[in-house]
Amino acid sequence: MSLFSKPETNSNHCPMIDLQDIHKYYKTAVGDFHALNSVNLQINAGEFVSVIGKSGSGKSTLLNMITGIDRPSTGEVYVNDTAVHKLSENRTARWRGKNLGIVFQFFQLLPTISVIENIMLPMDFCHTYPMREREKRALSLLKLVELEDHAYKLPTALSGGQQQRVAIARALANDPPIVIADEPTGNLDSKTADSVFELFRNLVSEGKTIIIVTHDSSLAKRTDRTALITDGEIVNEYVARVMPALTREQLLEATHVANKQSHPAGALILSEGRDAKAFYIVTKGTVEIVLPRPNQSDVIAVQLGPGKYFGEMEFFHERRNRASVRASEAGSVEVLAINYDQFDKLLNQSEATREMFHQYADIREEENIRRRGVPA
Repeated sequence: MSLFSKPETNSNHCPMIDLQDIHKYYKTAVGDFHALNSVNLQINAGEFVSVIGKSGSGKSTLLNMITGIDRPSTGEVYVNDTAVHKLSENRTARWRGKNLGIVFQFFQLLPTISVIENIMLPMDFCHTYPMREREKRALSLLKLVELEDHAYKLPTALSGGQQQRVAIARALANDPPIVIADEPTGNLDSKTADSVFELFRNLVSEGKTIIIVTHDSSLAKRTDRTALITDGEIVNEYVARVMPALTREQLLEATHVANKQSHPAGALILSEGRDAKAFYIVTKGTVEIVLPRPNQSDVIAVQLGPGKYFGEMEFFHERRNRASVRASEAGSVEVLAINYDQFDKLLNQSEATREMFHQYADIREEENIRRRGVPA
């Protein structure tokens, strides 16, 4: 029997976590400090997401918005259908105890009570399980993290890695749908960190939504999605995926200049033979690249889904659309468009990025010639 209840599905397909245009200002001696700027972040149930950024980038402030520890200056925060930004302080504590499991970098276990008592504390606070069931559940959670033999020891008798596993078990005490881990492997050796990470991965397979806040890019790459935060702003994840060689500051610049476009199912996005003006990244839905062929019907050369791009071939070859591009009949499409002047400016800042796109442009040009059946 699973230790965890089956997560409820939202019939409206709303995100489990939804941050909408969040701004956060702090008063300082030299004026207002803009800690979060126009942050929008949506995380669906069952996702494994990392939030990555340098110290001072806004990671902790973002975390405090999700957990209700702090409130946005403007904007809205919804977590598991609750408007967190509207909760009173008393209601927030109770809501947090039932909906969020939080794992801290420095464990924050109470040193004067046993490991099992530490795990039972959240159940005592929220009254989520009958008194007679709490010890049994705590033991089951310790078994999950492979520490049942240490249940009645004090936390100080355990290693750092073991204490972190106890902290994870405690975070799971009330069977929350969401687990947030703040630098959970920052004080662990690499082998122990890998073990803790795999534990999170197993929790995702059980249906939990996991958010790891970290500065470790190698760890972030192992999650399903990464939200990169720089100077209080979130870099578009698709921009980061398509241009991995850009610095964080350059990625933020690319995010700023990318214009969001929406197209209904089947709509024509670009026409073959017209002047090409922009580089495009697909962020939602599927686009079809349609090639004309002499004396034959047009052919769908390729379909591109989220994280794929088009327009780089035209940038390097004559600046005219080499094909038509349309939204798939399966559904609407969203793309980010970066005009060629801005695209060129970005490439001038990263020779590696320019070379990557140039190589792909040449490869795709050869493929398109072959698909058209036109002699090279």
